[in-house]
Amino acid sequence: MSSTPTFLSPALWRESVYSGGWRTAGAAADIVEPATGQVLARAGVALPPDVASAAAAGAAAQGAWAASAPRERAAVFLKAAALLQQHSDELALWITRETGAILPKGQHEVREAITFCHVAAAMPMQPQGQVLPSVPGRLSLARRVPHGVVGVISPFNFPLILTLRVVAPALAAGNAVIVKPDARTPVSGGYLIARIFEEAGLPKDVLHVLPGGADVGEALVAEPRVAMISFTGSAAAGRRVGELAARHLKKASLELGGINSLLILDDADLDLAAANVAWGAWLHQGQICMASNRVIVHESIAGALTERLVAKATHLPVGDGASGQVALGPLIDAKQRDRVHAVVQDAVKTGARLLAGGTHDGLFYKPTVLADVKPGMRCVDEEVFGPVVNLMTFATDDEAVALANAHAGGLAAAVISRSVGRAMGIAQRLRAGMVHVNDQTVNDDATNPFGGPGVAGNGNVHGGPADWEAFTTWQWLTVKDAPPPYPF
Repeated sequence: MSSTPTFLSPALWRESVYSGGWRTAGAAADIVEPATGQVLARAGVALPPDVASAAAAGAAAQGAWAASAPRERAAVFLKAAALLQQHSDELALWITRETGAILPKGQHEVREAITFCHVAAAMPMQPQGQVLPSVPGRLSLARRVPHGVVGVISPFNFPLILTLRVVAPALAAGNAVIVKPDARTPVSGGYLIARIFEEAGLPKDVLHVLPGGADVGEALVAEPRVAMISFTGSAAAGRRVGELAARHLKKASLELGGINSLLILDDADLDLAAANVAWGAWLHQGQICMASNRVIVHESIAGALTERLVAKATHLPVGDGASGQVALGPLIDAKQRDRVHAVVQDAVKTGARLLAGGTHDGLFYKPTVLADVKPGMRCVDEEVFGPVVNLMTFATDDEAVALANAHAGGLAAAVISRSVGRAMGIAQRLRAGMVHVNDQTVNDDATNPFGGPGVAGNGNVHGGPADWEAFTTWQWLTVKDAPPPYPF
């Protein structure tokens, strides 16, 4: 990156963690740009003992933060939003380069982050309890109180959005927060947020950022002073987090992706349907928890839709997203590329037809179209997390619903049809946490409950009206004028 001092100047956080301010970490690692292999900067790497010290400091600072005036807390988030806007160009470019994105994706993350801060700014000003019916002479209240210290383990794909959508409401509700961003994106998912809130006036020790490996994540889940864990990532890692959190009797919020189905009915506009499929399946190289994993299309239009998708796959440019000249960038690393390629090859070996893509140049994987896929294939039963369209056909609406619901957990689903009534009837039968009529599956408004059942996680775990439920707990409070004269 540029040597000119900037808001995200690596000199500010080189080989550091953010815990009681910026301090030198016990270890360090290079941040590598997926598109070029260039080292962007050198990040600090936390060690498990850092979690205990951060939790102690967070617990000590949390009470004063929760007790601060609601308008004072709201002002911090409004200032954070203003800083995100002020430095948006620089932040969007960093996110683009660190995540292997195209520039519009980096810009989208910053815009959404601004909205998350605005939503969080409103939370301290909202009612936070209820007056309950009670006996004469006693005031009975149910009020929402913060957990204390919340641990956040966030992913690489949309690191700013998927970290801040938890950090902002958790802080707004009065918690202290410890973030462990993905080691591949420690700036977009951690340092950037620390810098924003540092400049916005968040009190010391209320926020800690500890980039690190699985050992740091496990230490965070096991730490007694961390009352809640929010995890976004793979189902395998989520199971581990959930099991460990349960062992330590703490709340766990798990958002794990899952299998997402996009249904195209026989009356759909084919050009619009193809554009929706391409966007839902190939945006950010398919590395999105809501990506349109499975495209379930009526058999009468399958051929025409497939032709359109193959044409798009053939012509969409792939390359360095920061150049502004491409539609798809690279996958995050070689491990992810090899997994995606193995899933595609397995599909072909088990009977699928490869109609486009299925090849790569380094980390750049071509937009891929697989036809004749069936339940039981890895590409259907697993979240591919790559730029792969998996096409299945159906003859009746009931068959379409059965195919869409044949999964261990769905985060998102969608139906495209000229008949809104027919599409609504199908949508109401789909087993997914988020369902869209006449759109693809990748949707998020920053004010909606977000999550899904089964391997997608443990329900609508946060977002919008779910934030108070996620980041606070109920406390029953009663008040009498004087203690009663009990007979004992």
